[in-house]
Amino acid sequence: MADKQDNEGKRSSHCTALHACIPRTALPIVYHPDYNITFMGLEKLHPFDAGKWGKVIHFLKEEQFVTDGNIVEALEATKEDLLVVHTQRYLNRLKAAKLAVDRGWAINVGGGFHHCSSDKGGGFCAYADITLAIKFLFERVEGISRATIIDLDAHQGNGHERDFLDDGRVYIMDVYNRHIYPGDGYAKRAIKRKVELDWGTEDSEYLQKVELHTDGALNEVRPDILVYNAGTDVLDGDPLGGLSISPEGIRKRDEIVFRAARRRGVPILMVTSGGYQKKTARIIADSILNLRLQGLIGAEALEGEGSSPSPPATSMMLSSAASAAV
Repeated sequence: MADKQDNEGKRSSHCTALHACIPRTALPIVYHPDYNITFMGLEKLHPFDAGKWGKVIHFLKEEQFVTDGNIVEALEATKEDLLVVHTQRYLNRLKAAKLAVDRGWAINVGGGFHHCSSDKGGGFCAYADITLAIKFLFERVEGISRATIIDLDAHQGNGHERDFLDDGRVYIMDVYNRHIYPGDGYAKRAIKRKVELDWGTEDSEYLQKVELHTDGALNEVRPDILVYNAGTDVLDGDPLGGLSISPEGIRKRDEIVFRAARRRGVPILMVTSGGYQKKTARIIADSILNLRLQGLIGAEALEGEGSSPSPPATSMMLSSAASAAV
């Protein structure tokens, strides 16, 4: 009873515009032009493609999947919103971020900054958007009490792992290259299903492990929300990922995760996380289009009998920061 009263108190702790209803005419694909960071051309010297997200939207528009009128524009988080996760001391050193809203399924074209924890940034990550999304849901949406994070970025997601280390409500599966950044042994204690890969892992082994462990994770704990960190730095040739997954392998990987969630009626949020090649934006767009082709996203996916996840509230707030520490 005390926990419930405390939780209800948190729900009314501050007013926020982030927990908002989205018109059914809008696809739950979240984007804002401010996601694309420019600084007099200096961003071109950085390994992170700061314009990646805008390119993804451009490709989706070319294929007539999205328009300016049917995507969800990300909202800006207030200081009070960010304090749900971050300490005042940490926020004093940073600028604003963007958050977005969600319903049954959603793809935030930005976000997935999984190296940032509540009090420390790292690895191009300034805001703990995954942590913030889940904590907002726990505190503000009735019926959301368990979350699963499936992190398939090439790097260990040590930020959200540190934040949820002692939180039994959050189940974390992480598949990553064991030899690269961050090698955070302390954070690894939070991983319930750990899959460590070697240099140059290719499609066959990778997809087999992703499917096996995704099914295993969702069978072990039935979550109320699945946050899928879909990093494309697993792509062959990525300068930071060290794996050898093909573009087709990435499309198949995303399909595996969405299909597993759909079979169980679990709402899913996909964020795009790392990916450090110029062709990454096209690959992300192609994967999103494949999800539509497979009937896993789009209006028809929401309406399909027995196949669509049913949100426990009229709308479901899920957030994603859209600022990288470049």
